[in-house]
Amino acid sequence: MKITAIEAFVIELPLIEPFTISYASYDSMASVIVKITTDDGQTGYGEGVADEHVTGESVESVYHIITKTLAPRLIGQDPMNIERIHDIMNQEILGAPTAKAALDIACYDLAGKALGVPAYTLLGGRYHEKFPITHVLSIDTPERMADSAEKHVAKGFTSFKLKVGYDVAEDVARIKAVHARVGKQAAIRVDVNQGWQSSAKTLQALEGLKGVTIDWLEQPVVASDIDALSDVKAKATLPIMADEALTGFKSMREIIAKRAADKVNIKLMKCGGMYPASKLAAMAEMAGMDCQVGSMVESSIGSAAGFHVAFSKKVITSVELTGPLKFSKDVGNLRYDVPFIELNERPGLGVDVDDAMLQALTVYSEEVK
Repeated sequence: MKITAIEAFVIELPLIEPFTISYASYDSMASVIVKITTDDGQTGYGEGVADEHVTGESVESVYHIITKTLAPRLIGQDPMNIERIHDIMNQEILGAPTAKAALDIACYDLAGKALGVPAYTLLGGRYHEKFPITHVLSIDTPERMADSAEKHVAKGFTSFKLKVGYDVAEDVARIKAVHARVGKQAAIRVDVNQGWQSSAKTLQALEGLKGVTIDWLEQPVVASDIDALSDVKAKATLPIMADEALTGFKSMREIIAKRAADKVNIKLMKCGGMYPASKLAAMAEMAGMDCQVGSMVESSIGSAAGFHVAFSKKVITSVELTGPLKFSKDVGNLRYDVPFIELNERPGLGVDVDDAMLQALTVYSEEVK
């Protein structure tokens, strides 16, 4: 089986309601969908959702790197040779994890379809039967965040990730409001997205949250300051999760060496796809850290890829891949049984791609042969 064509589509996925985090607010999500075709007529789909604040990539750069740099080098390669595919991509360009993730995911989709097995089979087989889905509350007033949490508890959700990171005092009020409303019914996780910046501000916030039960605190300080993250972990009395600080093998080694986190949030878009994500999970397991597979708000394609990684690893104990639940239109049909996700056993990613919807959402596209 050889790759004969690679198509890249830049699309805009409309959100049901705006999504707001510490450094940006979105009405829609731009995504690069990749379609790989082989000489035996098989097709596989991948996805890259860029975030300039996390990996330094934009949707335009991801599209350009795929179509002009990586795709021409992968024509003629066997998509099942994942280690070789990554070596070729890494030799061609440094970094660019989102662009590489899109191609990696499409290769796994192809390989699974060719072998007639789900993608998780290629990563060690299925370990988890199902995962509870955590609802993400974007930044709003304390009252509206509490209202939203209460509404979603009624729908069956049992855990929430609270997006904060604007102002310490206001964020403490947001967290306390949600905890007061649903704290006895649901688990609460707090994601600062680097917004508190320093260990001093983070410890100030934790002082104000005494008596509030929180499962874990995610990335309170700037991503590049792993020493500050280590300082917070040493002084905090609740688990600390690294997210933006973890981008690949080098940063994982530093996090482990400095004992900077109790948990890590692995995202396919940060590390380069399903194959590197599985390696990061192995590193975390050796260090005694739990993992989560997180979201860059991908469509059904990218979200399914993340779930296949999560379902295959014992050390991955939580997921937050809720992008498809946030879109009014999607290119795939990943199925949620709220508040759970239960993957099907179909080959590859197990997602049907609606080509008509893909074309309707496409802003521009290009095929490389």
